[in-house]
Amino acid sequence: MLPYLALGCVVLALYLFATGGKPVFKRREWRFLSGAAAIVAFTAAAWVGVRGGWGAAIVLVVVGLWFAVSTRRTGMAAASGPRMSVAEARRILGVEEGASREEIQAAYTRLMRLAHPDKGGTAGLAAQLNAARDRLLSE
Repeated sequence: MLPYLALGCVVLALYLFATGGKPVFKRREWRFLSGAAAIVAFTAAAWVGVRGGWGAAIVLVVVGLWFAVSTRRTGMAAASGPRMSVAEARRILGVEEGASREEIQAAYTRLMRLAHPDKGGTAGLAAQLNAARDRLLSE
C-alpha cells in the first residue's frame, strides 16, 4: 500500500509542476471526476477493510468523503470573495469611465438579454453582470 501512496504523491507532484498549479478541469469536469474518485475510494475502502487493513480503509473512507463533498460544492464560495473592482465592472459591462447611470443600466440590460439563463446564458455570467452593475451604481 505504501508504494502506491508514494507513487500517487509523485504523480501529483509532477502534475502540479507541469500545470503550474493552475486548474486544468472546469467545474463540470471536476464534479464528474470527483464523483468517480469518491466511488473508487469507497470501493477500495470496502475491499481493504474486508482484507483486514482497517487503518488504510479509514483513510480511504475519509478521502472518499472529501471527494463526495467536493462533488456537491457550487460556485457560491466565489461570490463571497473579494469585491469586484470598478475597472473590472466597467470592462464587464463595456462602459467608459464617465458613464452615467442610464448608460450603465442600458449596457446591463443589453447584455442581460443575451446572458440570462432563461435565454440560453449561464447563471455565472448573469451573476457577474449583476455584480458589475451593482458595483458601478453603488458609487
